[in-house]
Amino acid sequence: MSRITSNPITRHLILAVCSVIVLVCVVSQLLGVITRHNQHIVVPDFVGIDLNEAKLTANKEHLEIHVNDSLYVPAHKGGVILDQNPKAGSEVKSGRHVFVMVNSYNQRQVQLPYVTGYSLRQAKNILEVAGLGIDEIRYVPDIATNYVIEQRLNGKLVEENTDQKVYIGTNVTLVVGQSDKDTLAITVPKVVGLSLAEAKSRLWERGLNVGSVQFDEGIGVFEQNEARVYVQSPGQAQLSKLGGKVTLRLTLDAEKIEKNNTKSDREAKKIIEARMKAAADSLGLAPYEIEYDPTQEIYD
Repeated sequence: MSRITSNPITRHLILAVCSVIVLVCVVSQLLGVITRHNQHIVVPDFVGIDLNEAKLTANKEHLEIHVNDSLYVPAHKGGVILDQNPKAGSEVKSGRHVFVMVNSYNQRQVQLPYVTGYSLRQAKNILEVAGLGIDEIRYVPDIATNYVIEQRLNGKLVEENTDQKVYIGTNVTLVVGQSDKDTLAITVPKVVGLSLAEAKSRLWERGLNVGSVQFDEGIGVFEQNEARVYVQSPGQAQLSKLGGKVTLRLTLDAEKIEKNNTKSDREAKKIIEARMKAAADSLGLAPYEIEYDPTQEIYD
């Protein structure tokens, strides 16, 4: 050992190696402190709490509240947190941002458009552009089918000269005509795979109403815009009367959406083939002799 340490080159080499080892250990310890290695915090539940109160709680837990979006929900007080991400109970590192959606104090208002006299499709488009929707499509006997006879807001008739502002997201009732000659059933369009807004728009355009809407468990306000329809009833290609209701179920599970998307197409194909066979049998023809347009909406 004395020979090794007496050699200057060897001695300096050993010292250099020891220095590197010590440096690595010190840096590792410092990184652990800086990144708070293995130090996790359980995210509190901020939903339903006032934003200022939530910020105080977050500071105590070494977290930061960041307002990601706002929404107006009349049932809640202004400034109350409606949703959060990460969710309550999640484990995060100290200093992590918690993104929240806050209930607005006031909702933006728009001029209520007058759509009486327009076709149902035109009326729907005008309302959607204004940020409004349809509460119900109500059919009544009239000489022309799918033309708006009246529009009502909270049960009250909207006149042509009505100068009224409403909150974004308000829904109106459209009273639409249906000729005695047009008593045929319509095919239900496919809405599996669509967002709730897209599904509503497609159903309204066909003269159908939206029934009950259910989201999978765990889907909060933040995720609802990302959810997609995976179950509809009546299903794709089934028959319904004008003004009929279609119930919807939505999920964030991509695998579930894809599975039900394929199932919807398969079942619709069987319905279409059965309908073609029945039409052919009634005419004494073979099914291939019947011309069928899959985009056709009205059937006897």
